[in-house]
Amino acid sequence: MNLRPQTVLTEAEVKRGMKVVIWDGLASEMMTTFTGSAFLVAMALLMGANNVQIGLLASLPTFTNIFQLISIWLVRKFNNRRAIAVYCSFLARFPLVLVGISALWFAGSSIQILIFFLFFYYLFGSIAGPSWNSWMKDLIPENMLGDYFSRRSRYNQTLDVVLSIVLAVLLDFVKSRYPQYELHVYSVFFIIAGVVGIFGGYVLSKAPEPQSYLSNARIFALFRQPLKDLNFRRLLAFNSAWVFALNIATPFFTVFMMKALGLPISYIIVLTIISQLSSILTIRMWGTFADRYSNKSIIALTAPIYILCIVAWCFVGIYSRMYANLILLVIIHIFSGISTSGINLSLTNIGLKLAPKEDAIVYLSVKNIITAFFSSIGPLVGGILADYFTSRTLLITAQWSSPNFHKVGKLVSLHEWNFLFLIGALLALLSMELLVPVREVGEVEKDVVKRIMRTSIKSNLKEYFIIGNIISWHEQLRALIKVKKKSIQP
Repeated sequence: MNLRPQTVLTEAEVKRGMKVVIWDGLASEMMTTFTGSAFLVAMALLMGANNVQIGLLASLPTFTNIFQLISIWLVRKFNNRRAIAVYCSFLARFPLVLVGISALWFAGSSIQILIFFLFFYYLFGSIAGPSWNSWMKDLIPENMLGDYFSRRSRYNQTLDVVLSIVLAVLLDFVKSRYPQYELHVYSVFFIIAGVVGIFGGYVLSKAPEPQSYLSNARIFALFRQPLKDLNFRRLLAFNSAWVFALNIATPFFTVFMMKALGLPISYIIVLTIISQLSSILTIRMWGTFADRYSNKSIIALTAPIYILCIVAWCFVGIYSRMYANLILLVIIHIFSGISTSGINLSLTNIGLKLAPKEDAIVYLSVKNIITAFFSSIGPLVGGILADYFTSRTLLITAQWSSPNFHKVGKLVSLHEWNFLFLIGALLALLSMELLVPVREVGEVEKDVVKRIMRTSIKSNLKEYFIIGNIISWHEQLRALIKVKKKSIQP
């Protein structure tokens, strides 16, 4: 394979590269779906994993990002981002095949073996990441970043939806008819994921790379450079606090649905698909508005919605009827999909936007390494807290008594995982204060963006009917509280 960078890329080569990256994304998405969160958690629970081990599995993808410094060193030494990204992708995907083989042919395969192989999967993927990000920053025209990656995400999520349904139905069928082969099915999933991922790395090698030019500064001097940038430090502070708060709670949503609610894997996958469909229907809009106005404004609009979704998880399970819990779960997943599509896209784009072109890989690696530290601590803290709260319960009820009727209803019921959800939501709310001082080029005030979005949504109601007025719910609530406070003052 000829993986050398090119001094100049023609418009045709850029377009061809953008198409190749789309296909590589589909291969990566297929690999991720086979080994995705719900399937991985289900496999780990089947192998006897406890809360701390579930937290460790959830922390591996982010913990290994601290090794992205290796990627900077490799790029400085060889100045070939494509080769580093492609070869590390091959090294990352092969351990998935080993996971499948070990679980398929060795009956005593343990959770420790799964964690061991997945460590190398995430390790090499983390090394490939900064090279890929820097490569994409130079390959994709800056004015198309939001639209291009939202389109790429839309294709990936569509594939994920279709494939997840098929895999979930297959798993439930095997679990109900041939439960002794359930672990074998997961093993085959990992083998397929590894093979598809390796093929995706080969496809990626066909995308061209424009020549990059790095400064001659020492690597540790380069590493300190982003930390001297006040605005970038502010972004790091917000991003770190945000991911720490979320990762206390979010890795345990699937565990909660499986163990506390007893939902089958197909139900969980359908709920995940509902979230992804909501994301697919709205990510194009978020990308368009992020390019036209600012990523920071999109985060300020969508993050409060997601925080409210996390709080809503505290009320799942307090109903005696399962259909009531399922309705609440559907609502949570719809609004989670809408909000996270905007948050994730904007966080990625604002990092790319604030990174200087000549040192993009350094800035992005520092961002990923620092946020990885806090992100990886979150699930571990969550696992420890889940064990602590296992024997603790907070129950708040409302009671009505009359001569002919007596009723006691649950208002709040916190136990084990529900405590994590509330703690995560409160910390995420506090982290929003750190977003305020971040400055973005071309930034537009949140109220201006909200007004323009509302006008656009009303004129395109058929396309954006799901959004409605959610972009202003928190402002309306705040105004209502102020009105009530004024009305009760003497």
